[in-house]
Amino acid sequence: AAPVGAAAPYRTRKLTVRGTGEGADGRRSRATGTRGRRVGAAPPGPGTGSSLHLVETVRAAALRPRGGGRLRLHPRDLRVAVREGQETNLVLFCVDASGSMAARKRMTEVKTAILSLLLDAYRRRDKVGLVTFRGRAAELVLPPTRSVDIAAARLDGLPAGGRTPLAEGLLEAARVLRRERLRDPRTRPLLVVVTDGRATGGPGAVGRAFGAADHVAGLGVTTVVVDGESGPLRLGLAADLARRLGADHLPVSEVSAEGLGAAVKERAA
Repeated sequence: AAPVGAAAPYRTRKLTVRGTGEGADGRRSRATGTRGRRVGAAPPGPGTGSSLHLVETVRAAALRPRGGGRLRLHPRDLRVAVREGQETNLVLFCVDASGSMAARKRMTEVKTAILSLLLDAYRRRDKVGLVTFRGRAAELVLPPTRSVDIAAARLDGLPAGGRTPLAEGLLEAARVLRRERLRDPRTRPLLVVVTDGRATGGPGAVGRAFGAADHVAGLGVTTVVVDGESGPLRLGLAADLARRLGADHLPVSEVSAEGLGAAVKERAA
């Protein structure tokens, strides 16, 4: 059968990386850098910019013992403004393309959510990557790139079917994250795992999936589990996976900003 395509994309809720980074200027997560509101001062260094903070420079000189006489500025007294703005991130999608996700309505909903998140990543100047898992293995379908067009094309042609090698998917995502951390330590990642949480690929699938989830959790990466389960009978396995990962759990119906109920608040950065 031909791959199921996505429907028209929509505006998504904003997903952010926890804490404060020092990445390149962007529009997603909180970061200190050269732009944004001034929140303090510090000696010159990585991530502080070069805007002189005159008051704090004079204060540093005044606090330094000088044995009387006029106030003299020394290079070590120099303070520059620390500004808080927003940074670009790496958004890595780890997508379940197994048979349990292959129902036409469900796959359309899931692909539409991912496409919408990809377009949001483009607007926020993020890099994106795509890992998929189905059958017996996981595959890095798209190494991290700024080409959202390519990511959308790979998503559109993504087939679905077979067993669910959840452990392999999570471990492949971890491998990509470790490699990217070595390549560019300043760019913080956001891992988006799209699955119904079932693990059926190979012997001991559930136990291996739990072990892989513990490994990913140990990386300290902000993770969101987009729950692809739908219908009246739900097992809640994706929510269990999210707890294991230390991740936020987001039903696919709540990826849309408009789809959020009034009681559902944005997750704190």
